[in-house]
Amino acid sequence: MSKIIASAAIRGAHKIVERAEKKYEEALKKWGPDQEIGFPNTAYYLPIIYAILGVPIRKLGDVKPVLERMRSLLPPLVKEKVHLPYLGPALDAGMAAFFAEEVIEAIRYLENPNFYSKQEDPLPDNIWLGAADDVIFRKRGVEFVDGTAPGFAAIVGAAPNPEIAKRIAIELQEKNLYVFMCAENEGKRFSEQLVEAGVQIGWPTRLVSFGPDISAAVFAIGFACRVAMAFGGVKPGDFRNNLIYNKDRTFAFVMPLGFVTDEWYANAAGAINWGFPTIADTPIPEILPTGVCTYEHVVSNIPHDQIVQRAVEVRGLKVTVAEVPIPVSYGPAFEGERVRGEDISVECGGGRTHAVEWVTSRAMDEVEDGKVILVGPDLDQVESPGRLPIAIVAEVAGRQMQEDFEPILERQIHHLINYAQGVMHIGQRDIAWIRISKGAVEKGFRFSHLGKILHAKFHQDFGAIFDKVQVTIYTDREKVDHVLAQAREVYQKRDARIEGMTDETIDTFYSCTLCQSFAPSHVCVISPERTGLCGAYNWMDCKASFEINPTGPNQPVPKGEVIDDKLGQWKGVNEFVFKASRQKIDHYNFYSLMYDPMTTCGCCECIAAVLPMCNGVMTVNRDFPGMTPCGMKFTTLAGSVGGGQVTPGFVGHSKYNITQRKWLVGDGGLKRLVWMPKMLKDEIRDRLIKRSQEVGIPDFIDRIADESIGTTEEEILPFLTEKNHPALSMDPILE
Repeated sequence: MSKIIASAAIRGAHKIVERAEKKYEEALKKWGPDQEIGFPNTAYYLPIIYAILGVPIRKLGDVKPVLERMRSLLPPLVKEKVHLPYLGPALDAGMAAFFAEEVIEAIRYLENPNFYSKQEDPLPDNIWLGAADDVIFRKRGVEFVDGTAPGFAAIVGAAPNPEIAKRIAIELQEKNLYVFMCAENEGKRFSEQLVEAGVQIGWPTRLVSFGPDISAAVFAIGFACRVAMAFGGVKPGDFRNNLIYNKDRTFAFVMPLGFVTDEWYANAAGAINWGFPTIADTPIPEILPTGVCTYEHVVSNIPHDQIVQRAVEVRGLKVTVAEVPIPVSYGPAFEGERVRGEDISVECGGGRTHAVEWVTSRAMDEVEDGKVILVGPDLDQVESPGRLPIAIVAEVAGRQMQEDFEPILERQIHHLINYAQGVMHIGQRDIAWIRISKGAVEKGFRFSHLGKILHAKFHQDFGAIFDKVQVTIYTDREKVDHVLAQAREVYQKRDARIEGMTDETIDTFYSCTLCQSFAPSHVCVISPERTGLCGAYNWMDCKASFEINPTGPNQPVPKGEVIDDKLGQWKGVNEFVFKASRQKIDHYNFYSLMYDPMTTCGCCECIAAVLPMCNGVMTVNRDFPGMTPCGMKFTTLAGSVGGGQVTPGFVGHSKYNITQRKWLVGDGGLKRLVWMPKMLKDEIRDRLIKRSQEVGIPDFIDRIADESIGTTEEEILPFLTEKNHPALSMDPILE
């Protein structure tokens, strides 16, 4: 190892450890040894120390033995005339530096609790996110396991200017990597440069602004340590396997931009312990022989237009990027991008206009493969911010194509469109919501590119079941309304296929884990009488999906022994859920929101919530924008109970599920429903009336309150009393 680098790294580690010791003594005098300490909302304490030493830091007093361990790791400063085997001491120094920086950052949380925003997105006045809490970690960490995110680039310092920073960031995003940012160079920081260049930063776009100082690098390394422990089964304190896991599985590297200080060298030396090499833009000494890292350890003086590709090569990362013929970047890194109000060029759906997506089968001679047709105004013909209705109709043909496969392809539209930079997509079927940014339109993105995305990706992912696909995009209002009516008839027919089936007559249910990329512990198990939360998949759809892709997200789940017939719980389902949730959830009930309900994700069509004062439940659909009697709007509910949580008193479900016989039957069933938005009531009116007749209350729909009656329990209770709502005379819903 280069003597110059080793000397600098060891000097830097000494400085960092001395700083940590000083901060610790000051904190000890101010708060005492029993003061709680750590990174907020995490079970991993200070994760590098926990992963490597197996020591949980709970209180200030717990830090003292770790400080002593840091000192024991620190080698003497390198002397000019004394030969040393530099690699080992430098790596020890780097590890000591990471321990020290975790202590420094933990004390910062004590000294200034609001220094970091502690959420997924930057705040207008604070872009520093700090350590990822366990909610963010569960949501994002799984991507490092399933290959959605092969690794991360830890960028230290700043590029020469914001435009170069933007180009580097986008190139890393296109390779599906996360970008973890910290430290400054000549008063500039990479994350601040991205903001200046108009780039959206935060966890959803994989551009994570951890902190302003070099010590925030521990948030990146700590994240890698947590991935190994949570998803790799590595035990705390098993430092060898943690380091090996990350070397082999997490394709990360350090990218210092600007003058490399002693402290930067110390952090780079620490990262090498995990097999993470350094690729620099300045002419620092290189370490080219292989050893700890897969290939070179330090490569330097790389031009900015080559640095990303060189980093990928040095780390040994094999990048697979789908070729999609559109004028904007494309890949999973852009799936979480938000297009906010001031950035909107055109908005479709989301309750503002009609929006519908429909995949339908055609005869071979009726489809021209790759043909994309636009009927109505295009993006560049609408003044920003504009609103248009939209209908996306994909017509597919193939010798292996079946009608049962249509909803499987239809459900893919959500994430395939979301992968385009500057395009935001939410929902499915007739509750889709699309926003297209000004930046995308300025680059030449048009509605036809939505069709080109679907053509390319359908062939890539599902080419085995069809031969041709053509896409028509309608933005003309009358045409959209016509397609909407056709599509809704098809949706009803699909849903009606399972009308005669019951959960008791089927031995096998099906899983759906499509949403685990952002809700890692969420496992949707779909039965004939409980459709998927998103409304897009029923039992028949999952069965067809399994036929298409036997290793895909829809797996057969044998019910097994009945544990609770009323609440809907089976031994076989519990065993599957425990495994599929990565040991986070060991059981749940299909038919209850009060007792261990099913996990809920962010894609659910509706969320039901208990209303104690009314002795009943309410439900609200995604496209209802108003307040509800539980005191939360849909967006707040989704943020509070989504993400794969089991939250008694709340549960996600589909619109269709409301009129299925098993909906919340463990809590009293449909008779408990006391409030729902009028738009939802009107949408399912016919099915709701039919189901009301089955339960013996033909006028039940008129006894359900909506927003015209009130949006608080106090406002709707007199109405329920006047209408003699059955929930008021049922057993108490809260015991």
